[in-house]
Amino acid sequence: MPHRTQSKERDVILDSITEGVFTVDSDWSITSFNRAAEEITGIPRKKALGQKCSAILRADVCETDCALRQTMRAGKSVINKAVHIIDAKGERHAIAISTALLKDEKGKVIGGVETFRDMSLVEELRKKIEGRYCCEDIISQNHRMQNLFGILPNIAESDCTVLVEGESGTGKELFARAIHNLSFRKGKSFVAVNCGALPDTLLESELFGYKAGAFTDAKKDKPGRFAMAEGGTLFLDEIGDVSAAVQVRLLRVLQERTYEPLGAVSSVNANVRVITAANKKLSELVEQGRFREDLYYRINVMRLELPPLRERKDDVPLLVNSFINRFRRLRNKNISCVTDEVLASLLAYDYPGNVRELENIIEHCFVLCQGEIIEKKHLPASVCPGSNADKIKMGEITTLKQMEQLLIIEALRRNKGNQTATAKELGINKSTLFRKLKAYDIKSQATT
Repeated sequence: MPHRTQSKERDVILDSITEGVFTVDSDWSITSFNRAAEEITGIPRKKALGQKCSAILRADVCETDCALRQTMRAGKSVINKAVHIIDAKGERHAIAISTALLKDEKGKVIGGVETFRDMSLVEELRKKIEGRYCCEDIISQNHRMQNLFGILPNIAESDCTVLVEGESGTGKELFARAIHNLSFRKGKSFVAVNCGALPDTLLESELFGYKAGAFTDAKKDKPGRFAMAEGGTLFLDEIGDVSAAVQVRLLRVLQERTYEPLGAVSSVNANVRVITAANKKLSELVEQGRFREDLYYRINVMRLELPPLRERKDDVPLLVNSFINRFRRLRNKNISCVTDEVLASLLAYDYPGNVRELENIIEHCFVLCQGEIIEKKHLPASVCPGSNADKIKMGEITTLKQMEQLLIIEALRRNKGNQTATAKELGINKSTLFRKLKAYDIKSQATT
């Protein structure tokens, strides 16, 4: 009778907790299951009691990386590990679990306890936020990028040639793919060619193909990239590196919509949309006589200029979160975030390799990080800034306010002290910027 009374009291206490809670004995059989656990899983307490916890939760880590099993073996608690469970209706739910050992009065381990929180609303909110700042596979909240997102559907619908300019690693191919995927050609092939990676002779045969006997070792016909992209989109990356001879052939394709494979005696029609990209200013190459002016105007019907990451630092936290989510799935690691100190270092870095470099940095951290949070010691040495008298010392940055201060200072410098342009870049009102300048006393630092 006393044991039954204690059991009822325990159930009353557990039912008052908003998080799901269950306990298991040394055989992994559930010995208690509170009301919140019933609501989250959709499984009644009576059905859960006595069952193996893996049969009730059906989590994606039950067989391979069970948190409760780790705790029972090592005696170390797990806190807020993100997993997914399958509820009674067969629906997948995101939860965060924590575990601890269950001991009797003498300190002997008699089982384990696991608490879990339903993260479905948080997951849904995260997806809505990411959706707001996404266009296809491109993520940004920066106003310049958002402006590009706004015109992409119109560009895609037009079927005109497009020139995408930007430094290496800014995502030029992602924009090209986005245009293709938003166009009526999305059901056909998207073919990419890096023009700067191939010598002239190979580039011509790669683009236009060749007929058997066109040259030594050409024993059979080979279709070129234009043929492979028929009906779809051909993306020519690093177009500024092609020779004058290839420029002439490309100009003919764009003007006449026909081309001749090497060794052919007749022309082939080309129903292909061409999107080009360059990491140099093609207008400057035209002025230098290194790029044909007529070809430049053919490919420059619509021009998109992608800002480097150093000019849109407000995207760094969003991109970091996106890369962490991606590598968590790929590496099967339970890494959830970075420390404030790491984020401060990432915000202060200038990214000569742009978004691609930030992605590599996060992957580097995933290799070294064995816990759940990326710390500064996991960062590559190149990311940690050296001493600079007119910058905030990274060792002093420990709060989000200090990070905000750093962002404002750098934005002011990029805009040469122009507060209107700075506010626009940061996506805030000028009056808000003025209040922050006054609060942080950083106007003189930014404009000197």
